[in-house]
Amino acid sequence: MAQNGLKRSILAAVAGVLVASAAQAGGLERSGYNIDLLFDPSDYAAEATATYVSPQRDLKDVTDINPANGIGSNGLGGGSTSVRDTEGYWAPRVGVKAGLGDSIDCMADYSQPWGAHSNPGKNWMGANDNIETKVESDNYAATCSYKWDMGPGFVRLIGGAFYQEVGGFKERLVAPDFAVPGNGIGRLDLEGSGWGWRTGVAYEIPEYAMRASLVYNSAVDLDDLSGSIDLRELGLTKYDVSGSASMPDSLELKVQSGIAPGWLAFGSVKWTDWSQLQVLNFCPATVTPFTPCTSLDLLYRDGWTITGGIGHKFNDQWSGAVSVAWDRGTSTGIGTQTDTWTLGTAVSYTPTQNIELRLAGVVGIMTSGESGPTTYQGEVYGDEVTYDFDNDFVGAISTSLKVRF
Repeated sequence: MAQNGLKRSILAAVAGVLVASAAQAGGLERSGYNIDLLFDPSDYAAEATATYVSPQRDLKDVTDINPANGIGSNGLGGGSTSVRDTEGYWAPRVGVKAGLGDSIDCMADYSQPWGAHSNPGKNWMGANDNIETKVESDNYAATCSYKWDMGPGFVRLIGGAFYQEVGGFKERLVAPDFAVPGNGIGRLDLEGSGWGWRTGVAYEIPEYAMRASLVYNSAVDLDDLSGSIDLRELGLTKYDVSGSASMPDSLELKVQSGIAPGWLAFGSVKWTDWSQLQVLNFCPATVTPFTPCTSLDLLYRDGWTITGGIGHKFNDQWSGAVSVAWDRGTSTGIGTQTDTWTLGTAVSYTPTQNIELRLAGVVGIMTSGESGPTTYQGEVYGDEVTYDFDNDFVGAISTSLKVRF
């Protein structure tokens, strides 16, 4: 195998461990944005990646603190005081890349950058706050770059656009089932879409497997975010609501370089503007006692993710990488988004220069914390329930296939 192929095999392992590590970040992030395929030196390449993440967040010492809508799961103090909050999920990504002459590269990809799934169920003391909440997204992107020689390497200017669809629902116990005709559960459904763009710059020296890139991804304004509130299980009605939100912008610096024959060091720093998601209000065209507004109370702060690691080529076909990552929690008094520390490993198998297979895994700790009433702009949020949580385990596994032609 050529020396360039050996470097690519190390980079494949690095990419695998980074994909698995990124799958457990703060806010609503699942896989975020990734344009590494754009840098593949082949004229044409296609890649498919599937990552499964298993966050195991357990809540304890749960207390219902709002007697106005009943206490606990039955309104009379019933329900467990400890519960598993999180659900595992898949984060897929598919992309194709083409080189258009010596200077232009373009890629198109599909991913699911944002999402969340909290499912403690109805039989816990916090059912008045949450029974199940789920957010999903679909992202369709096109990104191109133009490069030219500079010094021992070349500079690359990057630009692109993406279209995003976001939707989800939340169910909670609004009133005890013995006090209303139905089961007392209310449901909020929402969906919206919007456009975003990206720009960036990179400098590469292929001889040393060196690359530094800085990429900004814009916010995606979901100005048409709309859906419904269903209160029929309370003997009321189902009615349309609307509101607005923005998925966050982000800025990411990535650096990698060969440091010795067969060895590569890499690192990244990413900022994500989750603080723009505070209190999201959704209201009908006409507000009445029977068709009230509702809100999603997030109170996020900005997210920061720092990653560093080492990759090594074992032989002409096998390479590996190991990394450590820290993600700053985005919760500010309510919710469970605390700091996360992860250790990732990956192996890459390159039987020919046209095929790469990689497998990556991550284990980590979501740090402990608590959730309860929090004041924001003079209003109190999180006043339905209080709970604590210890350090909890998170694991992920990622597999991918890349074909060059």
